[in-house]
Amino acid sequence: MTFENSKYSKLLEFRKLEFHFGNVYITKQFILSELNEGIHVDYAMVSKLIGKFSEEISNDIKIGYIANRINSYSFEPQLWLDFNNDYDFLVASAVVTYSDFGYLNSSLEKHFFKKSLKRCQNLDEAIEWMMEFDELQTEIKSK
Repeated sequence: MTFENSKYSKLLEFRKLEFHFGNVYITKQFILSELNEGIHVDYAMVSKLIGKFSEEISNDIKIGYIANRINSYSFEPQLWLDFNNDYDFLVASAVVTYSDFGYLNSSLEKHFFKKSLKRCQNLDEAIEWMMEFDELQTEIKSK
């Protein structure tokens, strides 16, 4: 299920950023990505994403990240280590997988991410888990 087709798109304020490689939704508690089929996520792509909203994020703001993997794409697990070293605004991450293979990939990624990373079977589970974090009450400014 996509974020826009979920009940949460009607309950939460969000801003949608569209890229050639997928969509990103920014709420006050988390950033959610839905990337396109067949892409390869590398450091350059992650940097482009972060650069798009870097003015809104500082080390004082803590948010979560949800990867809603409705499509199959490749991801370099090493990115979690690089990301941990370069940025410190994430409290936790959730990866929504829709296949056994996706679940196995997210299990590998869990070893690289220094903070809490939950593997979820549906979008509701990921959002509900993310909303439980007290640290995620700081709002990202809307443009």
